[in-house]
Amino acid sequence: MYIYNITTNVGEEIKFDWLFWMKQTFIPAMLASGKFKKAIISQVLVEEDMGGVTYSTQYIAENKNLVNEFIENELDDVLKEHSRFRGSYVDFSTGLQVIAEIDG
Repeated sequence: MYIYNITTNVGEEIKFDWLFWMKQTFIPAMLASGKFKKAIISQVLVEEDMGGVTYSTQYIAENKNLVNEFIENELDDVLKEHSRFRGSYVDFSTGLQVIAEIDG
């Protein structure tokens, strides 16, 4: 399993609108690509020097190839079509490979 993680810092003044938009618009658009089987959005529990609120949105894929195909062929279109808050936040993305899942 592979995770495409996007970490985003948004200002306090837009956090509720941004979260609603993410859940109703952006995440469904990412999932509609068919490359990801689910998404998880979490708040990062740290205080940033720059202020705002930080979130981690993780898109779960079966393998790295699906993520690479999405990035190469579809990401730009999703960003163009769903860019309501572009310029109002700071983000970066990382790829994570799941090594093991251990239930307790």
